[in-house]
Amino acid sequence: MNRRHLGQGGPEVSAIGLGCMGMSEFYGVADETESIAVIHRALDLGVDFLDTADAYGRGHNEELVGRAISGRRDEVVLATKFGIIRSDDPAFRGVDGSPAYVKKAAEASLRRLDVDHIDLYYLHRRDPKVAIEETVGAMAELVAEGKIGRIGLSEVSAETLRKAHATHPISALQSEYSLFTRGLEEEILPTARELGIALVAYSPISRGLLGGTMAPAGELPDDDFRKNMPRFTGEGGARNEALVGEVRKIAEEVGCTPAQLSLAWLLSRGEDVIPIPGTKRLRYLEENTAAAGITLTPGQLAALEAAVPAGSVVGERYPDMSSIER
Repeated sequence: MNRRHLGQGGPEVSAIGLGCMGMSEFYGVADETESIAVIHRALDLGVDFLDTADAYGRGHNEELVGRAISGRRDEVVLATKFGIIRSDDPAFRGVDGSPAYVKKAAEASLRRLDVDHIDLYYLHRRDPKVAIEETVGAMAELVAEGKIGRIGLSEVSAETLRKAHATHPISALQSEYSLFTRGLEEEILPTARELGIALVAYSPISRGLLGGTMAPAGELPDDDFRKNMPRFTGEGGARNEALVGEVRKIAEEVGCTPAQLSLAWLLSRGEDVIPIPGTKRLRYLEENTAAAGITLTPGQLAALEAAVPAGSVVGERYPDMSSIER
């Protein structure tokens, strides 16, 4: 497994990480036994960058990851997040970036993960009621206490990234980035590069859409959140499926799967880009990990650019974008 640095002067991590969210919710019925087997196999393959959050399964995902890495903690670069508030209402989402909550959330995550420190701790979403300097300042205190190693942010604007980095060095920005989601290339990614901040790309296969094997949205189970997402339904779904068909043709020419092609494209965007495809299935883990060994030629990259130019995807990333800070 190739390695990449987690920010300027940061530790090395696997070039492809593992997103663990789907092991607890959002993508249909979870299987804890297979999920733990996936994490163990990932470590065996050299995939040591694991990503979770306290919001995933309302704490369940952190507990699951904690059980999976028990006895293998020294093999893992462990990332988790705080700031999104969940309730008994599955649709409810709140945010809290207050200094008091920063410390409360970190202590809770440490207990659920059953570890004495978190390698990379992200603010999951910025709290508009709290200055980013206050939130990051509280996170910096956790660094000083040895409870977290490095600070990350998720889904923030270039301006917010600058303010945060001026308060305490930021190692990683986690944002959605894929062939189908490229808005951050204009301002956010260049800012991260200027500041020496790694870009951790979540949903690098566009929630499975770029995998080329998804069932139509109408056939997905009711507990799969993609069932009502704009890019999977209606006119957007039909148009985007046609784009996936173009990606599939290029993948066949390269000799890989569409998912592998999508990951190889991301890896080609720069040594500071680290995709974290999520899966709860061993077969997809093996497929995704193999993408680290694929190097695309200039001609293949040009073909992809022509087939899926930036902005060609139809539909927003989420049904309601109001909660995404930009």
